[in-house]
Amino acid sequence: MPSPLVHGDENTGQGDTVGEADRPGAGGSGKKRPGGGGGILMGRIFKVPVYVAPSWFLVAALITWFFGNQLERIIPGIGGTRYLVALFFAVAFYASVLVHELAHTVAALRFGLPVRRIQLQFFGGVSEIEKDSPTPGREFVLAFVGPLLSLVLAGVFWLGMLATEVGTVPGVLFAGLMLSNLIVAVFNLLPGMPLDGGRMLRAVVWKISGRPMTGTVVAAWAGRALAVAVLVGFPLVTHTGIVVERQSYTGVDSLTDGLLAAVLAAIIWTGAGNSLRMARLRERLPGLTATALTRRAVPVPADAPLSEALRRANDAGARALVVVEPDGTPSALVKESAIAAVPDHRRPWEPVGGLAQEIAEGTRIRTDLGGEALLTHLRDHPASEYLVVEPTGEVYGVLATSDVERAFVAAMSGEGRPPRR
Repeated sequence: MPSPLVHGDENTGQGDTVGEADRPGAGGSGKKRPGGGGGILMGRIFKVPVYVAPSWFLVAALITWFFGNQLERIIPGIGGTRYLVALFFAVAFYASVLVHELAHTVAALRFGLPVRRIQLQFFGGVSEIEKDSPTPGREFVLAFVGPLLSLVLAGVFWLGMLATEVGTVPGVLFAGLMLSNLIVAVFNLLPGMPLDGGRMLRAVVWKISGRPMTGTVVAAWAGRALAVAVLVGFPLVTHTGIVVERQSYTGVDSLTDGLLAAVLAAIIWTGAGNSLRMARLRERLPGLTATALTRRAVPVPADAPLSEALRRANDAGARALVVVEPDGTPSALVKESAIAAVPDHRRPWEPVGGLAQEIAEGTRIRTDLGGEALLTHLRDHPASEYLVVEPTGEVYGVLATSDVERAFVAAMSGEGRPPRR
């Protein structure tokens, strides 16, 4: 799940920050893979890759600049060393965020939920958990462990602050880390998606209603209400005397407060909406089956002219060609793009074997594959077409990735599953 201000557990239907959608795609569009746009790989913890997004460096630079400027007033005479101390604070803060995310990751792994990766990014972090929690109780625990660890860290840094002198570098660092972790914990406990508190609210409503979708709807709308409250309330609270002498500690003016509130509100609103869309998609995923999306195919020998193969396909009402051996065993698929590249006048002289691609490992799928299992298979074995076979091994047809993508978009937009081809 994410962390620092908005941290999130970004599984396909359980995203704290953005709730990233699984998108199948030819040649590698699909669920984000580790390394696919994930930023810089920093290492692996519990075999889970940890990435740092490029946006983190911008935030780290801003933290270093603002915090460094405040150190000159808090610790007079610190000089240029203040920026080195501020950089250390930025790194230590995001190390705390990583601990927050690891709490979610460890809990997910204990529950048997695969974790794709952890990513540190602009406003915090995200643990990409690939499956939903099977029960509301586990959902609650999975969400709660992150803020709990942040509270524990805040307590540890508070003890460190008590053990150091006020106005010293260690004292300021302990105080800053204590306060930042406390803010992370409290903020993420707010009851609205995509925050951890929203996931906890979802679990409670799920338990009461017996329907996970009901919990998601309630938590998502609570998240949208929270986004509005942050947009309006944050600037008011920071400038009505509730935050005493805030300017002397942070130096942040009204404009910055407004921009920060707008960014946080936008992230929360978007995350809540994505969580709701992904939950609705989950309900429609069972309709994304190989049989419903498969194009009817005709078997043709490798030496058959393309024009003759297309005539057979048209007569049979088929939209795909499968090259077969003399004994009827399928050996290759004729790609739609390859057919389109052959001019009409060349088709009587072009054998289909020259346009076909051998059936590679992973491009042969069974008719009973569907839902998340189908999307996962397409993600792990990217291709433009797949041979669909019956459980007995007989050819059923050809599944085109473009058809799956269109069906996926239709499911996300609520149009339901496409007609069988």
